[in-house]
Amino acid sequence: MDDLQQVEAVLSRELRNDSQFVDELLRYGGQLGGKRLRPALLLLTARAVGQVRPEHYTLAAVVEMIHTATLVHDDVLDEAEMRRHLATINARWNNETSVLLGDYLFSHAFYLASTTGSTYACSTIGRSTNLVCAGELRQVGNRGNHGLTEDEYYRIIDGKTAELCACACHLGAKYAADDEAWIEPLEQYGRSLGMAFQIADDLLDLLGDEATTGKSLGTDLEKQKPTLPIIHCYQQATEAERSELVALLESPDVTTREQLQSWFSRFDALNYARRTAHRFAGEARQQLAGLPDSIAKNSLLELADFVIGRSL
Repeated sequence: MDDLQQVEAVLSRELRNDSQFVDELLRYGGQLGGKRLRPALLLLTARAVGQVRPEHYTLAAVVEMIHTATLVHDDVLDEAEMRRHLATINARWNNETSVLLGDYLFSHAFYLASTTGSTYACSTIGRSTNLVCAGELRQVGNRGNHGLTEDEYYRIIDGKTAELCACACHLGAKYAADDEAWIEPLEQYGRSLGMAFQIADDLLDLLGDEATTGKSLGTDLEKQKPTLPIIHCYQQATEAERSELVALLESPDVTTREQLQSWFSRFDALNYARRTAHRFAGEARQQLAGLPDSIAKNSLLELADFVIGRSL
């Protein structure tokens, strides 16, 4: 059984309930997490600096539960109807079920972390989860704020997306490395990779095809969430152009994505976002420069290419 299969075994064991309804929800929700990127980061960083121990599988499952909980809650906020080619929990059942399932996953994740007997793991995961929620709240608070700066946008995505990737890498290194000097650069690797991932995800929402991505698209526009291409357009535009752009963004409909293409072309906004994602991916790769060559290191390098290759 390989590393990710071990994590799947933990998830399968833990996400069970004697209520048929709750058990069905847990099994269904487990399919929505998808790529298992964060468990992979935790396990690969462990392999890159030492060896994988039993607690790594537990902590990888914890991180995935937290990630899945955020997705379930996000789908409520976004009124999304599809994720990974499946109906979202809120679409198949209702918002109340989604909120409670997300709460269940959060609470069970912290219970599972406590079974490692490590207060360090619990406090690290707790802090990161708090920062993820703060990032989401910042995003909600900035809906419709078309004058948001790039730095403010980076702070939002650092919390909502990059923080959990950084946490996964931190824990992987912490519980594997004899030399703790590797913890900080690997945590920074995860953070930079998470930043690149989110920018690529923003591009997918603007350019992707639902049949290909398997999830609801255009929700960023519908909810007036700040994304890098639109921020770049606004920052580069004249006052008259800004007024025109804001009018378009404040009345989103099924044609808005198409109408924005001329704005993106005018200000080279898509290429700007692509270059920025590549920059963050490059910063992630740089953090691995001193690592000894290994299969795990190569996989971490390849992940930096994967996260930006999805849409770029």
